[in-house]
Amino acid sequence: MKNNPPTSSDKGSLAEALMSVTPESDLEGLELEERSALRRVAGLSTELEDITEVEYRQLRLEKVVLIGVHQPGEVKDAENSLLELKALCETAGAEVLDGVMQSRNQPDAATYFGKGKAAELRDLVKELGADTVVADTELPPSQRRALEDVVKVKVIDRTAVILDIFAQHAKSKEGRAQVELAQLEYLLPRLRGWGESMSRQIGGQVGMGMGGRGPGETKLELDRRRIHTRMAQLKKKIASFKPQRDAKRSNRERFEVPSIAIVGYTNAGKSSLLNRLTGAGVLVENALFATLDATVRRTQTSDGRGFTLVDTVGFVRNLPHQLVEAFRSTFEEVVLSDGILHVVDAAHPDPAAQLTTVRKVVAEAGGEKLPELVVFNKSDLIDANRVLELRGLEPNSVFVSAHTGEGIDELLERLEALVPKPDIPVRVLIPYSESALMSELHRGGIVHQIEYMEGGNLVTVDVTKALAAKVSNYLY
Repeated sequence: MKNNPPTSSDKGSLAEALMSVTPESDLEGLELEERSALRRVAGLSTELEDITEVEYRQLRLEKVVLIGVHQPGEVKDAENSLLELKALCETAGAEVLDGVMQSRNQPDAATYFGKGKAAELRDLVKELGADTVVADTELPPSQRRALEDVVKVKVIDRTAVILDIFAQHAKSKEGRAQVELAQLEYLLPRLRGWGESMSRQIGGQVGMGMGGRGPGETKLELDRRRIHTRMAQLKKKIASFKPQRDAKRSNRERFEVPSIAIVGYTNAGKSSLLNRLTGAGVLVENALFATLDATVRRTQTSDGRGFTLVDTVGFVRNLPHQLVEAFRSTFEEVVLSDGILHVVDAAHPDPAAQLTTVRKVVAEAGGEKLPELVVFNKSDLIDANRVLELRGLEPNSVFVSAHTGEGIDELLERLEALVPKPDIPVRVLIPYSESALMSELHRGGIVHQIEYMEGGNLVTVDVTKALAAKVSNYLY
């Protein structure tokens, strides 16, 4: 199916354009050439310059065209992925002009789209006045450069966009160091030199004489060495934050404060839900990756048991492995928690993919065995039929709206079941002088009865194993 360039009247929203494309089942009778033609997605400036030092730098995204390759029969998933890439680019500050997809078994090894279709893409870019092409995958350096040579504008990939967003949103020292490390790991294999003209030193061995000394360390090699040095510094810096993080965590463990980690897809409403549950006052934006630094807030159950809620960085499909590694310290908060509050955007077109993506990242971090409560947020934006559909996807889920407060009471009840309960019944006589121990019993146990005796408080309480050891000398 070959499409003519869209006129101004053809321009609609990305979603409308995606919904209007020909279903894959209707393509079966078409010729192979037509089936593999570019699929225009309307509605979806970095100029190509002589880049002599590095391929990756601060992105200056302005007017972009999105491209994607999908296997036959996976049109819907590819459309959702391209929609997400559109949101990512807009979060990074770009104006998305158009988007095209091609159906083929795998991307062309040389130019991603294949030479013919790459030429069509070049014409589209020129027609729209775009200055950047963004691929909905991570492109190998050689493939990206080859496509760039054809379309004559800057070509970047999904990973570069996500890294740029993280760089914009990182606020804490640790967050900024983590993002810079991820950027450098992405940059290292993408360094690009321009031959001997970039030489900065004269090399060769002593005694070789004139004419025997060739170029020494090139500018490219200098860049590579500097990047390795900087990466080593950043890894040491990130490691230096661990004792402080461990001290805070051990303090919570010492007082046996259970922890529930809030995880979910980016922009699912995790921070909004944390604010609704605890009044935390965490930054809330309708943007991808608004939260990069883990936020810990304390709250309590209806029976007085204290616990913490930890807001974590959002996930996204094809999350760059550099970020997974760099943010491993943040993911520790998930792995070391007592349970997971998995927030899903109920209004998202593909919530099943969100669930799968988040669970995959949590499993990679080592938290797949933790108890999980799925919460469909933004329920005020969906109808009853959608609720039934999502209920079929996750039968034991809770439907809430952090915006209106709908379903929050039910969520709190379900959260209480997720928080570990003290299960060792004891009866202890705590001297009046041990007020700190009494406070700890109230904080970490379930107090059923207190009798005021001559020798102190006679307390009937359920405690944890560690707390039982602390009061073992006061058993009555």
